[in-house]
Amino acid sequence: MTPLPRTTDLFVIGGGPAGLAAAIAARRRGLVVTLADCSVPPIDKACGEGIMPDGLAAARSLGFDLDEAQGHPFRGIRFCDRDSAVEAAFPNGHGLGMRRTALHQMMVNLAIDAGVRLAWGVRVTGITAEGVIADDRLVRARWIAGADGGHSPVRRWAGLDACHHESRRFGFRRHYRVAPWSQYMEIHWGDRCQLYVTPVADDEVCVVLISRDQHLRLEDALPGFPAVERRLAAANASNLQRGGVTASRRLKAVCRGNVALVGDASGSVDAITGEGLCLLFQQAVALAGALEAGDLAPYQAAHRRIGRRPEFMADLMLLLDRTGGLRSRAFRALAGRPSLFAGMLAMHVGEISTTKFLTNGLALGWRMLTL
Repeated sequence: MTPLPRTTDLFVIGGGPAGLAAAIAARRRGLVVTLADCSVPPIDKACGEGIMPDGLAAARSLGFDLDEAQGHPFRGIRFCDRDSAVEAAFPNGHGLGMRRTALHQMMVNLAIDAGVRLAWGVRVTGITAEGVIADDRLVRARWIAGADGGHSPVRRWAGLDACHHESRRFGFRRHYRVAPWSQYMEIHWGDRCQLYVTPVADDEVCVVLISRDQHLRLEDALPGFPAVERRLAAANASNLQRGGVTASRRLKAVCRGNVALVGDASGSVDAITGEGLCLLFQQAVALAGALEAGDLAPYQAAHRRIGRRPEFMADLMLLLDRTGGLRSRAFRALAGRPSLFAGMLAMHVGEISTTKFLTNGLALGWRMLTL
């Protein structure tokens, strides 16, 4: 373990992908960076493990190419709802399914190469105007970044807990040893829940259940998705089921004084979007620019701008989650006009303008009315 320094330009609290991205981006701007986490790599998290094309582009802006990493590409998204299905390829590039532990270890190595001071197994117990209390002593820091997740103590310590909106759902993830049966990431829609299937290797898929019921588990939900259940019937599970919370949370502010929040600590969109990694990569780049300029105000504005599209898409898809009749009608309309789904996917990954998306949405609404 790297010992804690006496002083640092930036102290990052939290060593997941958000903290590592913020540390790497700031180090590339010339700041002296220290990162601390009470855990030891590789750090896992229950997530869908699919990275969208805009997430891969955001990673490249941080200086690393995930296409060179261990993973499995997918060409687009497929929505399945009982007997209906609609799919579309990404307008540019591809997505990547990648084990969270593999991603984390890759980012740790990149942080080391960049010269970030990494302090694992360190417990942070508070922040002050002068710096961070870590392992019962003060490390003086000009800036502090809270990247300590959805239940962020840093957010509470900095007085940034106030939010405009918050809702929660519950996710459970497991990997299965079976060859991917599709070139797409599949989202199977059920009664108030979804099943996500992402190829992560030539012989493995990641399956995630997300619902509003914290007691619902994969084995209980699978009979409601017979097509997926048949695919997994002869497959061996690679690991135990792992659970977590996915939140939709928009904070009123993500900065105060010399403290800035990044990743889930700074708010989040529901995992239904698959945009979590893209958001934190983009936030890390914006935060590094603000730190270099010595002013966090531009980061506050950039953070709000970065979140607008994913928040809108999350609201739209969660509406389909809550309203089965509307979802069924929408799926029939999309299946009849696949170009409409392609337009929605292009908006989702930031490839078309809001105006074109609204035009596409009006066409979808008209088709739904005329079914």
